[in-house]
Amino acid sequence: MTASENITKRIDELGDWRGETLAWVRRLIHEADPDIQEEWKWAKASSPGTPVWSHDGIVCTGESYKQVVKLTFARGASLQDSQRLFNSSLEGNTRRAIDIREGERLDETAFKELIRSAVAANSAARARRTAPKR
Repeated sequence: MTASENITKRIDELGDWRGETLAWVRRLIHEADPDIQEEWKWAKASSPGTPVWSHDGIVCTGESYKQVVKLTFARGASLQDSQRLFNSSLEGNTRRAIDIREGERLDETAFKELIRSAVAANSAARARRTAPKR
């Protein structure tokens, strides 16, 4: 199966508010960046895998637990979060996460800006890595 098919399957398997939430944020991610790529990573015997959205590197992952849908941003600590969407994994130097609980909704405009900011950070980091050395 393709990554997109695996993500759709995961959404369908959840079959509750977590699936609806994951489908909703997936739509917002694609609206924010139509060039984003879907990936399916870290599948193993104890875990079916994790949805990943990438553009010049990982933008965020979408994990589902009993009580939350967790969106972990790979470069979250370096992103401006003026609307304070990040509410989890705040102590790290690199990642930040958004935990969405049943019945909660994100500010869609702020979330899309966060996605665009993460893509810009990835693209800038990639440009630095590929720039000719002086």
